[in-house]
Amino acid sequence: MIPEESFAASVIENRVQSVGLALEELLVTAQKQDCLTVGLYESAKLLNTDPDSVVLCVLAADGEDDVALQIHFTLLQSFCCDSGITILRVLGVQRLQQVLGAVDANRNQEEHGDLHCMLVTWVPELVLQER
Repeated sequence: MIPEESFAASVIENRVQSVGLALEELLVTAQKQDCLTVGLYESAKLLNTDPDSVVLCVLAADGEDDVALQIHFTLLQSFCCDSGITILRVLGVQRLQQVLGAVDANRNQEEHGDLHCMLVTWVPELVLQER
């Protein structure tokens, strides 16, 4: 690899890491502020009742070949696109479990729900507190 390619690869890797850390911080803050809906079913309910409150849909997978999960993702993505909600697909469900589980170690796995789908809702105080 020539030095220019190595530098470009390094810059891209740093940006990806920065985006990942920003997402982790956003999800943890949203969870602390009760602005995070976790789980496919819970997310679908919220999208059905109050789609205008949702600002981000995070769909997480680990390269799974689960057909049912992919169908759910397709339906959620379609609804989010129709509603103007930003969609972010990520890898690393286990990492999300670690990050969100660290916020409240007293919760068991069932209370965390299915981390394959998470919705972040907008609350003005969330933005103001971070600045």
